[in-house]
Amino acid sequence: MIVLDNKFVIDQNHFPDGTLRLSVPNCYPMLISWYYDNDEELITLIYLVKHLRNSPVGYPSQISLFMPYVPNARMDRTEDSKNVFTLKYFSEIINALNFECVVIADPHSTVTTSLFDRVIVVPQLSLLSNAIVEISEESSEESFTIFYPDAGSVKRYSGAIKEPYVFGNKVRDWDTGEIKGLDVIGDMERIKDHNILIVDDICSKGGTFYYSAKKLKELGAKDMYLYVTHCENTVLQGELIGSGLVTRIFTTDSIYTAEHELIKIVRRFRILNDKEVKINA
Repeated sequence: MIVLDNKFVIDQNHFPDGTLRLSVPNCYPMLISWYYDNDEELITLIYLVKHLRNSPVGYPSQISLFMPYVPNARMDRTEDSKNVFTLKYFSEIINALNFECVVIADPHSTVTTSLFDRVIVVPQLSLLSNAIVEISEESSEESFTIFYPDAGSVKRYSGAIKEPYVFGNKVRDWDTGEIKGLDVIGDMERIKDHNILIVDDICSKGGTFYYSAKKLKELGAKDMYLYVTHCENTVLQGELIGSGLVTRIFTTDSIYTAEHELIKIVRRFRILNDKEVKINA
């Protein structure tokens, strides 16, 4: 979904041959917000910016892009010549549109932030704070332990969150990429009889978190919670959602648009009304 100045939603209509048929409201926005649903929206964004910049009335020289979820962020490196470095080429397209700034939330790695021009990252703690408050209110303990599923999440969050933590090391089948299990590294006394908050950036079907919670439960953890900034709707298809291992999943609405009693939105970037959309950046 692409929104102009927090209120005008761009409809992606199509001609019979499948090509885009777009119309733009009578406004000259200073802000374009992109809540990723599909790759066709990138073409829409390009056409939209080109159209506005070529308007005979003129277009503001300063325009910002709010893009909380960065498409292609997972493909932040290539291991051989067969793999396409999609994040690099995606960032080149966005940079060519010459935005005043590009605001993103919880990029998958520092590669993402290095590839975009004039990038601004929403602070990690501001994303997590509501989840931490809610867990503290629900929990019977005064404190809880943070669990990071891998070294990447340790690097992303441990500087912002001051709670004690342990972390995981995923065991994979490197031929298939399938997660076979998970080892826990750190003070085991921080797990046994403690409530745990698992923290990471992206969740698809939740395999990483399923194995994390399963291992933590074996080690004596009490209630377990999960926070992910970007939760795909496919989480509802995975083992995690029906496992009973996790008490609550906290996320934002950057890409999550479904509903489930286990999942709670603790940070809203978009609020949909009948005639307008507002973001809380």
